[in-house]
Amino acid sequence: MASGFCFYFLIIVVAFGASLEAANGKLSTKFYKSTCPKALSIVQKGVAAAIKNETRMGASLLRLHFHDCFVNGCDGSVLLDDTANFVGEKTAVPNNNSARGFNVVDDIKAKLEESCPGVVSCADLLAIAARDSTVYLGGPSWKVRLGRRDSTTASKAAAEASIPSPTSNLSALISSFAAQGLSLKNMVALSGSHTIGLARCTFFRDHIYNDTNIDKSFAKSLKRICPKTGNDNALANLDLKTPFSFDKFYYKNLLKKKGLLHSDQELFNGGSADHTVNKFAKNTSLFFKDFRKSMVKMGNIKPLTGSAGQIRINCRRVN
Repeated sequence: MASGFCFYFLIIVVAFGASLEAANGKLSTKFYKSTCPKALSIVQKGVAAAIKNETRMGASLLRLHFHDCFVNGCDGSVLLDDTANFVGEKTAVPNNNSARGFNVVDDIKAKLEESCPGVVSCADLLAIAARDSTVYLGGPSWKVRLGRRDSTTASKAAAEASIPSPTSNLSALISSFAAQGLSLKNMVALSGSHTIGLARCTFFRDHIYNDTNIDKSFAKSLKRICPKTGNDNALANLDLKTPFSFDKFYYKNLLKKKGLLHSDQELFNGGSADHTVNKFAKNTSLFFKDFRKSMVKMGNIKPLTGSAGQIRINCRRVN
C-alpha cells in the first residue's frame, strides 16, 4: 500500500513539476510524460513514414521549425492559414512555394488528437519532428524541451522581416540571428541544416550569375537548370555531395566555394565565420555537438507557456 502511494505521488510530482516549469516560461523534456506518454513515439513514427515516402521531407520538416521560431518565437504560427483577421506566414517571401510538409504535420497532429485530445501543441510537434528528421537522416539527437503553446495569430510582415534571406551578406545574417539571441557559432551550426534538402532556382540565381566567390564549374552546372529568367521552381541540392545525409559536407563544400546560396557562401568568404566553418568541416562530432546545443537554444525562443496561447486542435486554424 505504501509503495503504491509513493508511486502515484511520484507521478503527481513529475506532472506538477512539468506544469510548473511551463507556467514559469521554462520548457521540460518530460512535459508529456503523464499527459500524453505516446506523444514522442507518435511523432517519430509519422516523421519516419513521411521521409520514407519522400526523402526531401526531412529537410522540409526541419525547416518548418526554424521558420516558426524566427517569427515571434516557436509558437506554431507558420502553420496557420490566412483568415479574415490576418495574412499568415505561408505566403511570405521566404515561405511562398517553398515551405512544405503541412500535410505531414496535419497527419501527425490527427494521430496525436486520437491518442491525447487537446494536449500536444503544434509548436511542440514541429520541435519534435525537427529532431526526428535530423536523426532519421543520420544527424545528431537531443532531448527536446516541450511545453510550448500555440499562437492565435500569424504575420506575413513579421516573417519577411525576421527570416534571413538567401541573398543576405554575413553582417545581415549575424544581425538576424543575434535578434533571436543566437550567437555566431549558433548561426554557423544551424546553417549546417543545409546539408540536406533542396532550394529553388529563384533563391540561388543571383549567386550563380553575379557572384565571384563561387567555383566556376559549379556555377556552370547550375546554369543549365537555372537560366537568367524563367524556370524559377527548378530545384538543386543544397549539399551537392550528400544531399540526403546529415553530415559535415555542407561545410566542406563551402571551403571549395560550392555553397548553393549566396548566404551559404557568405559563411566562408574571408569573414568572422570562416574559423567555425573550418572546424566543422574537419570534425563531424564538433558540428553535431554544436548543432544539438543550437537547436535547443533556438527551440527556446519566446515560447508561449502557462495560459498564453492555446493548444490548437487543427494546426492550420485557431480553435
